[in-house]
This record gives sequence, C-alpha cells and structure tokens, in this order.
Amino acid sequence: MAAADLVLLSGRLLDPGTGEILPQSALAAAGGRIVALGDDGSCREEAGPSTTVVDLHGAVVTPGLVDGHIHPVFGAERTDGIDLSQCTSIPAIRDALDSAARDAAPGTWLRGWGLDPNAFGDQPVTATALGPVMERFPVLLQLFDGHALLASAPVLEAAGVDGPRHFEETAEVVCDAEGRPTGLLLESAAMSLVREVAPGHSGEELRHMVADVLARMAASGLTGGHVMDGNGDSLAVFGDLDGEGRLALRLRVAPWCFPSADADDLAALVELQGTGGRLWSVAGVKLFMDGTIDNGTAWLGHPDCLGESTRALWPDPETYTHAVLAFHRAGVPTATHAIGDAAVRHVLDTLERAEREVHQPLRHRVEHIETIPDTTVERFARLGVTASMQPLHCTEYTRADHSDNWSRRLGDERASHAWRCRDVLDAGANLVLGSDWPIAPSPPLGTMAGARHRRPSRDPLGAVHGPGQRLTPLQALQGLTITPAWVAGEEHESGRLAVGYRADLTVFADDPLRVADDDLAELPVVLTVLDGRPTHRDGSL
Repeated sequence: MAAADLVLLSGRLLDPGTGEILPQSALAAAGGRIVALGDDGSCREEAGPSTTVVDLHGAVVTPGLVDGHIHPVFGAERTDGIDLSQCTSIPAIRDALDSAARDAAPGTWLRGWGLDPNAFGDQPVTATALGPVMERFPVLLQLFDGHALLASAPVLEAAGVDGPRHFEETAEVVCDAEGRPTGLLLESAAMSLVREVAPGHSGEELRHMVADVLARMAASGLTGGHVMDGNGDSLAVFGDLDGEGRLALRLRVAPWCFPSADADDLAALVELQGTGGRLWSVAGVKLFMDGTIDNGTAWLGHPDCLGESTRALWPDPETYTHAVLAFHRAGVPTATHAIGDAAVRHVLDTLERAEREVHQPLRHRVEHIETIPDTTVERFARLGVTASMQPLHCTEYTRADHSDNWSRRLGDERASHAWRCRDVLDAGANLVLGSDWPIAPSPPLGTMAGARHRRPSRDPLGAVHGPGQRLTPLQALQGLTITPAWVAGEEHESGRLAVGYRADLTVFADDPLRVADDDLAELPVVLTVLDGRPTHRDGSL
C-alpha cells in the first residue's frame, strides 16, 4: 500500500457534529482523502520517506472551514486601491483620498473600497462632500455593500453621464434637484456605465491578485468557498490557477443569471454545470431578487422611511420565477440574493412552486435575508431551503441602538428583525455562514465570533445587536463545516473527520468551541490543509 502524503500527530480531533474531541489523536491522508484515524503510533506507520509529518503538540483539528459566500475575483479587482473601511467620518475619507492623491500624477485613476454610508451621517452620499480630489482626479469609490459606486466628476464626464438614465432593472444614476449627477450610481446597470471606461488589469495581474487573495484566506483557516459569481474572466482564472497548483481553496462556483437573460442564456448556464478542474467546479446559479437596504434598492413589503426599497430587481418578478423553474427542471440548484422581506417571500414562493410542479428535491438557498417576519422564518425549514447569512454585515455596519443608515431606513420594528440566524436554526432550517468578501472581512474566525457575540469588532464592549440571535459556539462552527457540505450535496465526503472524507483540514492552537467569544477572532490558525496538502503552516509547527 502506498505511503501517506500527510500524517498529523499529537492532535485533538474535533467532531463538529457533537462538539466533542474524538478518541483518536492522529490522522493520515493520501490522495487527498483521510485514510486513517488512530493513535500516533498507528498513523506514523502510514508514513514513508516523502510523507509530510507534523507534530501538532495538542493543537485542535477540525474539518476545513468553508466560507458560504465569497467573490474572490470580483473582490480582488474591487479591493485594488484605498481601503476606506475604517473611515467613519467625511474628514477621515478626505484625508485618505488626499494622501493617495498627494503623490499621484495628474490623470491617475484613484480607486477606493469599503466606503460606509454611515460615515456621511445625515448627509447624502455625494462626490462633492469629499473635497477637491473628486474634481481633480478620476476617482471610483466602491461602497461597502458592492451595490453602489461613487464616481468623481472626471469619471462621469469620461463615461458621458450627465443626467438621469432609464434602466429596465432596478438601477439609478442619482441626480440632484437640477438633474445633475451626484456621483452616486446604484446597482449593476448604472455602475457599468463608468466601469466600462475605467482602466482594467491584465490577465496575469488578475491571476496574481486572485492567487494572493486565496492564499491569505487559506492562512486564516479557510479550505473552501462557495463563489457567488463566475462571470467575465473568473472561470478562466480559476482554471489557470488550478492548473498551476496555485488554487489555495476548493471552490464551488455559481455564475450569475441576470434579469436580461433569455432562453439561450439559461441554457448556457445549465450547460456550464459540472465543468471545472481538480479543485473547482461550476455547481449552481446565482440570481438577484433585489438590491440593498442601505441604498434603497431592496424589495420590502412596504417602503422604507424614505419611501424607497419598493421594487424587485427583476422588472417582472414572474420572469425570475420562470427562470428558477427552468433551472429546477434541469436539476440546477439556485442561490438567490434576497435582502428585503418581500424579496425573500417571493423567492420562497417560487421554490415552493418549483417543488410542487417538478417533484425533484434540490438544495436551493437564499442569500443574506437581512429582515424577515416570523411567518417567513418557519418556511425555510418547511421547504428545505438553506438560509445563507453573513453575521458581520450586522455587526460591522449596523448598530444596536438603530442609529445607523440601515436601521434608520427600516425603522425600529423591522430593524429588530435583523439577521435572524438563531431563529432560522431554531425553526429547524439549515444555516450556512459566510463573509460575502470583499463586503466583510473573510477570516472565518471573525465570522464565527460575530455570529456568537453580535457586537462590532471595533467596539467589543458595545451593545449586542439582537441578543436572541446569537449562535452557540457549536452552531457557528457547523455553519462553516457541516452545513456548507450538506448544501453542496457533499455531506458524504466533506465536513467531518472520518476515513474516506476529504483531507481538507483547519488546525487551531486551541479549541475554538471553548475560546471566549471576544477572543475567538485572534485564535491562531497553525495549519491549513487542502486536499492533503498544507497551504499554510505556522512557524510553531
């Protein structure tokens, strides 16, 4: 019998099903699979001259952590620039822009990302609020939610955007009372107007950027991610990196389906299913039912406090339903971005109809689910639909006192129904956790910590947003291990430590279930293993 590729000794093996430490202290992996669990002596016998043998010195091994919602290519492109995520006021944003512009040659494009509308307080989000840099340079600033851009006057001029535009789907060039663009562009159709004139990256630059992003994610303990886009050059990038041995995460990719999709587009998305490589595959389709609450583009049952968020992204929501029915008939699982209560309700209505008309159980999912009433919570369990949620969207961008932009728009009642993670689990539904990177930071321990304490990372003593929605340590771990495996249909080969399962492993300096909530994000990840191969190894091992 061939020798193992990897042997881990003197570890504590954690079962994410029960939260208990297994009786075995070691494991061996070969061909990307776990081939033995046992004591140090028996697993050491699996080693050969070329086996990587690691003494863990009591570190804790879990199945590899999987982020349920990431955008590695989109994110790599969008985070190439000034990090504005820590800027909490207009002066702070101005300082960051001034610093970047100080040494820039005239005409240089400046890019920024992570712009939080809360930094503007009660003022509208406009380019002029950010000072003279927005007049002198072509500047593109990505708002934190990825659904809006703030463009400077030179960018708007280059794109020929000098007034309002009509879009079939929900999108807007925001203009002042005189019809002049303010610089704020809402949703994909409007943002594409300026992105088309912005300088891009070469193929090699993009591959390098994505490889670097995935390597950082691996160092934080991630072994996989559910990629919620696969458009443009994304699939080619994944294929190239996989072929070069530079794909540091196992990726499950769901390409976008837009409201403009016709029958040929739907057929092409079906045809893509199952394509991929050794460590990545196309599996599913991503759709959008609405936009975001912060921008007034979500779909709510009744308007927000500014009279906005009243429409679906699809001009005719029934067209969305027909698209999902077509995918369901073809055996393609869907993941739908649905933030507002009306959007979530329409998605669940559609999936209920799909199951009724086509008796083919599929593991569909709904992404984000930021505010829903009790009657909607229980439907997830009844319909077998997985809820995919991002706790850091709550903890990093909203406040328990409802003084933030998101909460002010919704009002106290709906804001109190924020990110109902615990309610979804208690109702009996499956819950996948993720970051939605680059919208929120990708380190999985931060995601787990946010799910457990529901407080902002910048204010660890701050008030809890929705105390009743806090997850237990085990529930948070399961949201990044067992449940991502289940929704992917891979529960028989992933998400647990067992012989025959994938050797995708995350190793911590201590037991993540017993580390205090406030300390969890700083727990060292000492080893990450993908397909039996270390992708990150701390110097202590």
